[in-house]
Amino acid sequence: MRVSRSFVAGLLLAAASRVLADAPAPPPPENVWFGKGQFGFLDSSGNSEAEAVNANIDMTLIEGPWKHEFTLAGLYGKNSGITAAERWVGTWQTNYAITMDVFTFGGLRYEHDLFDGFQYQASGTLGLGYKLINSDATKLSVQLGAGYRSLRPEELVKDPAGEVTARILQASSGDAILTAGLDYSEALTSTTTLSDKFLVESGSDNTMLHNEIALAVKVSNKLALSLGYAVNDNTKPAPGLKKLDTISTINLVYAF
Repeated sequence: MRVSRSFVAGLLLAAASRVLADAPAPPPPENVWFGKGQFGFLDSSGNSEAEAVNANIDMTLIEGPWKHEFTLAGLYGKNSGITAAERWVGTWQTNYAITMDVFTFGGLRYEHDLFDGFQYQASGTLGLGYKLINSDATKLSVQLGAGYRSLRPEELVKDPAGEVTARILQASSGDAILTAGLDYSEALTSTTTLSDKFLVESGSDNTMLHNEIALAVKVSNKLALSLGYAVNDNTKPAPGLKKLDTISTINLVYAF
């Protein structure tokens, strides 16, 4: 299920034939959690060569000038009967609106990937964000910040079949980091939305870049079908491991 090239071509075609939403979207609810859950299949390449299942949940709570966002995502897959992909990521971010367009933020992130050369990467950051575009159809915000990250590299020992037989943990370390993020969404039609999220955490021990683009098409008020393509890049993985991992997904999305 390798959909990377065809998916990118589809995105370009959709963007070229964009039509604005028929009606303005209603404002998000306040003082109540809302969000979406996703479940589907993916194809990964890089350090993990596998077809896998994935699931994630995104939740948001708005309380006046405060906005709280929580995400939890996981994937698991096998290749020729061998576990070849397993990854868990949890994030929390709280924003405080200073003006209509300017906000401060504090964020926490924890990543546990069995095949990227790090037992874990955990970070805490603070910074400032700005909404460059905030219309009904288009939303684009950027943020810059700084913080602290703890990580622990590990070396993977594999047998000839590719199964991991041992994990040699390296010394854990911590460093100051700079972080930057971008959050973009575009209502191509009343039922179709293009989104892109980019995050970078850069420090002396590693620079992690993550970008995820998705095209979601509603099939009802609650259900949608989503095609996604994600890139994860670690500049200093353990010896013998690749820097770049890619993931293509097909998910069913339920909004609540």
